[in-house]
Amino acid sequence: MRDVAPLKNLTPTELETWVQEAGQPVYRAKQLLKWIYGRDVENFQAMTDLSKDFRAWLTRKAHVSCLRRESVVTDVDGTRKLLFRLWDGECIESVLINEGARLTLCISSQVGCAYGCRFCLTGQSGWRRDLSAGEIVDQVCGARRELGPEERLTNLVFMGMGEPLANFHQVVKAIEILTADLGLNFSTRKITLSTVGLVPEIERLSRTVPVKLAVSLHAADSDTRSRLMPINNRYPLEQLLEVCYRLPLPPRQRITFEYLLIDGVNDSPAAARQLARLLKGFRAKINLIPFNEYPGGLYRRPPSIRIAEFQQILQEKHFTATVRQSRGAGIMAACGQLTHSHQASSASSD
Repeated sequence: MRDVAPLKNLTPTELETWVQEAGQPVYRAKQLLKWIYGRDVENFQAMTDLSKDFRAWLTRKAHVSCLRRESVVTDVDGTRKLLFRLWDGECIESVLINEGARLTLCISSQVGCAYGCRFCLTGQSGWRRDLSAGEIVDQVCGARRELGPEERLTNLVFMGMGEPLANFHQVVKAIEILTADLGLNFSTRKITLSTVGLVPEIERLSRTVPVKLAVSLHAADSDTRSRLMPINNRYPLEQLLEVCYRLPLPPRQRITFEYLLIDGVNDSPAAARQLARLLKGFRAKINLIPFNEYPGGLYRRPPSIRIAEFQQILQEKHFTATVRQSRGAGIMAACGQLTHSHQASSASSD
């Protein structure tokens, strides 16, 4: 990348420091933020309230990144999968999910993933590199360009490619930009971060930014979880639940536990009862996710009757247990299906 300052990598506070160190008044940072995020302008020459000399200096010393959108694939349910090309030729995917009044963007935090969960296509492709804060933020900027005149992003979820907490510093910087008044102005209540269960980073996150947390559980016993998720060998289930129990949740907020239902692996009534015992005493919401199949995958989706039975057992134990409706499965955009290149699909694309 060019040896100039990438302005989307800077938080508002860092941008203020940068312009002051350049000998410019601090209000220049506010002007730049309004152009970059408020008006989605990347060309300094178009920032007309900046002096010509300052614009010329910016052209030499800085740049405003803009992800190159390679393609958009649209499923029959309206879900849109965006393929972005990064500056070094790598690719990432983001997903726009329209659910009535909610329009959610699923964001990637890494190119690939290093954690190798057995059920996840992203994990099977391996890890390539972390994304910068600017590349994370740029997915939101790029997605906004795809919206119709009546559409507005309402929610952001870090549930795309990669493990967000393994890229802790850049993800936290991105969240600071996403939630800043002169950044993209999202409420932290509208941002959810999903993790495989990196225990030290979960504690650190709770002290850093107050976003919602979704913990990928996927089994109610350590043996099964270790077979599905190798991370359980480093941070066992009991240790993970201990840190989750201690999280300082705001009033009326619950921690979400994600549980992938896999045919014949973790979907039995006995597993549901074991999960209920495991989470007794938690302020918890359980998000049941029927497995989304993909070519070459080892696992299958359970029958609908077994999914309903699993949910009913949890509800009878007084848990809030919802079944996530798969969105984008027809274009390989559902949970666990993302990779760094578009899969063949019969859906329409631009």
